[in-house]
Amino acid sequence: MEAPKFPSLSVFFPAYNDAPSLPALIHKTFEVLEQHVADYEVVVVNDGSYDDTAAVLEKLRREFSPRMRVESHPENRGYGGALRTGFATATRQFVFYTDGDGQYDVGELPGLLALATPETGLVNGYKLERHDPAHRIWIGNLYNFCARLLFRIRIRDIDCDYRLIRRELLDRIHLTSTSGTICVELVRKLELSGCVVAEIGVHHYPRLHGKSQFFRLRSLAVTFAQLVRLWVRLVILQ
Repeated sequence: MEAPKFPSLSVFFPAYNDAPSLPALIHKTFEVLEQHVADYEVVVVNDGSYDDTAAVLEKLRREFSPRMRVESHPENRGYGGALRTGFATATRQFVFYTDGDGQYDVGELPGLLALATPETGLVNGYKLERHDPAHRIWIGNLYNFCARLLFRIRIRDIDCDYRLIRRELLDRIHLTSTSGTICVELVRKLELSGCVVAEIGVHHYPRLHGKSQFFRLRSLAVTFAQLVRLWVRLVILQ
């Protein structure tokens, strides 16, 4: 007897100059959703890309219409801006997102769906092993440790952008971050809501195309400044 399908799911990917990785990612996403989800949509947020991302997404949109939509920012709004657009446009009961660069395998999504009980608000992945250059691993571990400590966050891997979230909770919280600090803001506010949180290990793969925007000097400076302001708002003034 075939297992029942997950009822309702929005999947979205923030994309910034991810043209080479998107075709394989989107095709696999639809294969997984067709097998495991009854009602779904796929949204890609093109965050001001200047490579061939727009053309690649238009071709994919035509191929998978009407199940796929593309939301485009005329200019780059940062990782937080892309996530906020994705959350705002998602329409189904649960929302899953991961990055458009292909470092996570969307084939592991059914593992998250299996943990979504009627009480669950967040299913958060954690990297079983990080496949990045040594300096990125070191900075990532330090960032994760400090963010968990300063913001009193319980999940083990804030830096793992492989998340399944109940949409009604997203409707209740107001996100303001435009940088990567949105992950801290998101998880902190979800934990403060009192929702049930589940965690599951997922694989992380080497980046095959492009470069991370997070580890550029300007991005790190913006992230640090936003992190300080966020800490004052969510911890000191809470």
